[in-house]
Amino acid sequence: MYGNSPFSGQAEPDVELTPEERRSLRSDLSRVAAKTRELLPGEFVVGSELSSGASGPQAMIAVQPPVGSPVSAGYTPEPDTDLRIDDQECTDLAQGLAASAALQVKQAMGDDDTPTAQ
Repeated sequence: MYGNSPFSGQAEPDVELTPEERRSLRSDLSRVAAKTRELLPGEFVVGSELSSGASGPQAMIAVQPPVGSPVSAGYTPEPDTDLRIDDQECTDLAQGLAASAALQVKQAMGDDDTPTAQ
């Protein structure tokens, strides 16, 4: 009943990160972004962000292809779980983002382009 009024209490985030956990998660996000950059040509822009939302910290890695829509992968840590992104998850995330970004370029280019050489 009082959801939109100033009388309702502010919800506490589900997960609070310590400064060390925040640094570790930022480092992991940077590692995924770097691995994604290795898989894509220089025209693709790759970035990562760690922000605080209403339900706690939110991590995001995004790729902006030269043409087409951006693609992103988001992560919200669960309470009482390991926050680190291991090597296998890092590789999977990077490959998935790179493949999705390449697909966006392919879809934006269409099939009606004529080849430049025969």
